[in-house]
Amino acid sequence: MSELNAAVAAGVLGAEDAYRSLLTATVEVARGIFNAKASSVLLLDAGTDELVFEAVAGAGASELIGRRFPSSTGVAGWVLVTRQPLVLDDVAADTRFSQEAAESTGFVPKGLMAAPLLVEERALGVLEVLDRPSETRFTLAEMDLLGLFANQAAVALDLLQRARRARAALDGDGELGALARIAARIESAGDESRAAALDLLRALDRLLP
Repeated sequence: MSELNAAVAAGVLGAEDAYRSLLTATVEVARGIFNAKASSVLLLDAGTDELVFEAVAGAGASELIGRRFPSSTGVAGWVLVTRQPLVLDDVAADTRFSQEAAESTGFVPKGLMAAPLLVEERALGVLEVLDRPSETRFTLAEMDLLGLFANQAAVALDLLQRARRARAALDGDGELGALARIAARIESAGDESRAAALDLLRALDRLLP
């Protein structure tokens, strides 16, 4: 890989790392603010129609990253489809809760708050906050606060997806991949060939609207 191609790839990977760090910070702060046992961000993988754990703070943090389940499953699936936030003080009493899915993660909450992660009209995933102190009553102000965390997580998820698409395009056989390979060849060419190639690119730039 040429220095130019390597630099572009490094930039894409660096961006993905930065956005993932933002997601991690979001769930950690949300968990702390609500004094919860755990908090997580799940991303919709439209290709497989699954929800994927992208960031987790608290219980299950080391085991859940990358875990998947069908997007229609449980409370997270309901929030994703309806695009409505949900608060459950007793998850076992609600038919939307999937005991099987919760047990598969190794952590079965007693209560939870969940909000959809929306960018324009797209539902990217779900933010969940699990097991706040049982004596704490949920307030409208907390719902607004949960919405603020969801907005921040949605922005980070959107940027993360863009970085991954850029990486896939750079590595793939499509137009952007072809352009990256052309740029790499121009960079490694001799002075005369490089000058001729750059002249050709300038001519294309003038011809294309």
